[in-house]
Amino acid sequence: MVPASLKSHTNLLVEHLKAQKGSVILLAIFLFGDLGLRLISPQIIRQFIDVVSTSTLQTLTYIAILFILVSVLQQVLSVCVAYVSGNVTWVATNSLRNRLAQHCLYLDMNFHNSKTPGEMIERIDGDINALDNFFSQFVIQILGNVMLMLGIVILLFVEDWRAGAGLLGFAILGLLIALNLRRVAIVHMKANREASANMFSFLEECLAGSEDIRSNRAVPYVLRRFYELTRSRLTKEMKSGYMINILSTSSVLIGAMGNATALGIGAYLYQTSVFSIGAVYMLFHYINMLSSPIRRITDQIEDLQRASASIERVSDLLAIHPTLKLGRGDTLPKGAFAAVFRNVTFGYVADEPVLHDLNFVLQPGRVLGVLGRTGSGKTTLARLLLRLYDPWEGQVCVGEIDVRQADLSELRYRIAMVTQNVQLFQASIRDNLTLFDDRITDKRIYTVMDDLGLTDWLESLSDGLDKELAFDGGGVSAGEAQLLAFARVFLLQKPDMVILDEASSRLDPATEQHLENAVERLIDKRTVIVIAHRLATVQRVDDIMILDEGRIVEYGPREKLEADVTSRFANLLRSDLEDVLV
Repeated sequence: MVPASLKSHTNLLVEHLKAQKGSVILLAIFLFGDLGLRLISPQIIRQFIDVVSTSTLQTLTYIAILFILVSVLQQVLSVCVAYVSGNVTWVATNSLRNRLAQHCLYLDMNFHNSKTPGEMIERIDGDINALDNFFSQFVIQILGNVMLMLGIVILLFVEDWRAGAGLLGFAILGLLIALNLRRVAIVHMKANREASANMFSFLEECLAGSEDIRSNRAVPYVLRRFYELTRSRLTKEMKSGYMINILSTSSVLIGAMGNATALGIGAYLYQTSVFSIGAVYMLFHYINMLSSPIRRITDQIEDLQRASASIERVSDLLAIHPTLKLGRGDTLPKGAFAAVFRNVTFGYVADEPVLHDLNFVLQPGRVLGVLGRTGSGKTTLARLLLRLYDPWEGQVCVGEIDVRQADLSELRYRIAMVTQNVQLFQASIRDNLTLFDDRITDKRIYTVMDDLGLTDWLESLSDGLDKELAFDGGGVSAGEAQLLAFARVFLLQKPDMVILDEASSRLDPATEQHLENAVERLIDKRTVIVIAHRLATVQRVDDIMILDEGRIVEYGPREKLEADVTSRFANLLRSDLEDVLV
């Protein structure tokens, strides 16, 4: 596998650091000041050593105070570099997290159906965590240490060309060794990240389904599978660690080479009276300083291996594009609009259609009840209207506008869907209604709740809007969750078409009455599609559609079908509708 290219690294850095130009410039100022003071310190010590036997105590004291001041200032600048670089890192990595999350939200449902929550968490958060050092330290350490090396080499060339040449040769050799190790570990690091994602993905699924796992006696299988995944991760972790150890060992060897070089050159120049004792110390100090940049560069290369694996995975994710192409952006008609299916065939898996050649027109302002057994294609109708998928064949139109040509944002603003499985968060009722939008006031919430006839229900809850829900909506029933979903629709959207997938679970009388009131308000002056599970709702609709294996087997006005004793709908009523629609 080809390692992540330098160009991809550079592009990622530039893209997410250019918005922080001021902070980056400030960081550069602190960095250059820190480097300058680090180069001055050995010169001060050299001066102290050379004059210690000939100068007065006052002179030596001044030199010592100067050294202390330079050292303190250098430490202050180092702290400033660490602080500013930390802020730059958090802003950059959070920006990348936001970009990845937004990118994934716009990808097709086929992508999300193929990924587990655990895997997505690892891709969006775990991989970005691995880039922390890349953003905060890589450029600083590489650029700073290269500049430090150049400064040391120039200063030593000024002292004596032989000292400069020897140190330059050591620096080039050390860098060549470090840079040639750059490609060693990328494949193993990426494999380790993949193994980690697989393990956490499986763990997330197990935690979410712990009740079913225990009740179905699947614990031994889960443990065996978890063992296999952890074993795989251990193997890949050991391989990547082995490669990293090679890099670490190389930095130690480079340091030893530096010490040997310094001692050899220093001894020679001292014996030939070119260098004083202070100059020899300066040479040894500088070459040790040079070993440090090489070691740090090597360390950054190790981190680059980790970052490269994550950058490849991030780049692979960003390279995935939605197959749903944006159309012309046609504007939908004002008010309630029609829903039209023309020869629509669609399925989720190739050669396995769910809907077969569907044709029907739902007139504006009409309420359609869709009936059929599980798997007959009822929910698929809603997904096509919201353009979560495009049909294989035919057209899906709203107000005579093909949804593929409609403005997608307006389409999903004007068509609202309330599902059985309402997504609730571990947060307050208020935050679940507004989806954490602080701009929506309590007054607005109560207005909407009053419009839906839900004020009494809201006030009956302990703590009202401040009531905290547990994980996955714990604390409210399925019917109450749908009440929240109704209110959420009218807080966040202005729908002219509503698709309602009713809760099929048994409801307590109070919640059922609130639900009836909400549905009554919901369907007023709107085009409505109800995936019905209850007799009360079917009696409210204008038209009935019965689906069977993705085909329309009956469609027409409810009253007419109900009066026709030979119709399928009349037969469903006689045989108890609720028993055949699950």
